Amino acid sequence: MRNIAIIGLGGVGGYFGFKINYANKRNTITFIARGNTFQKIQADGLTLLSSEHSDAVTIPDHIYDDIKAIHKPDLIFICVKEYDLEAVCTQLQEVVCPSTILIPLMNGADIYERIRKFLTNQIILPACVYVASHIKEKGVVVHKGKSGRIFIGNDPEKKDVSINWILELLVESGIDFVHSENILNDIWTKFIFIASFGLVTARFNSSIGEVCINPVQRQKAIAIMEEISTVAKRKNIELAAGIVEKTLEKAATFPPDTPTSLQLDIHSGREQNELPLFAGAIVRMGLETGVPTPCTAAIEEEIARKVESIRQTKSTF
Repeated sequence: MRNIAIIGLGGVGGYFGFKINYANKRNTITFIARGNTFQKIQADGLTLLSSEHSDAVTIPDHIYDDIKAIHKPDLIFICVKEYDLEAVCTQLQEVVCPSTILIPLMNGADIYERIRKFLTNQIILPACVYVASHIKEKGVVVHKGKSGRIFIGNDPEKKDVSINWILELLVESGIDFVHSENILNDIWTKFIFIASFGLVTARFNSSIGEVCINPVQRQKAIAIMEEISTVAKRKNIELAAGIVEKTLEKAATFPPDTPTSLQLDIHSGREQNELPLFAGAIVRMGLETGVPTPCTAAIEEEIARKVESIRQTKSTF
């Protein structure tokens, strides 16, 4: 029996955490959530509204609102927002064992490197996910469209460590996954999708489907993709030929009304959002590699102004 923890029960952590807990009988599963989400799941369990499960509620072995309560973990899925990553890693320093394996299911092109700065000796498996899921309300996650898929690779610094038992866990949980030999390519392929569509949907408060069909929004997404693709090339990451067209084709497979997490955060007036993860990272890496990123910089400024306007409006009520 192994101890498995899922930190963060939003759209991603809620979906995959549900499937792992729902299917597993021989492992101990711990959920970590905060505030009202913690209280709701502690009282009623985690609900997943999806065509994949008729019984939509699962109850973990343990649920805590403090990462430090995790006991001798064998595997931890980190499913938090980018702005929480540093705090989570700091707390994990007091929790992990030498053999603990970390899998970040997060957006972003540099998540592995950022975790490595805090947890220098841990096994960290670079990964990225595709899943159309979001929080409906605290403790309730909605999933639409295709099954979520995880791309997972071996730790670049510890390639000889076997992860077969983790792959078996994913199979037993009914999770679609790919064990990739070129995970950096997969992560950047995901980044070019989520960054471009996240930024444009946040700017126009639109859906993935609207970006695909609206000429203005579509062109802005293409311009951002081209900037990211050029940055990746300067960093010696070879994305697939025709990556922009393939990304647009992939987006068209999502339910048309699918939102993005950045869009939801921006227009709900959250105090923190992942704008630095997308636009900030692209502009920063563009400066580092000598690649101009004017389209990304412009939309970053437009979204920042929108955020300020939303906050001012809320403060008057």
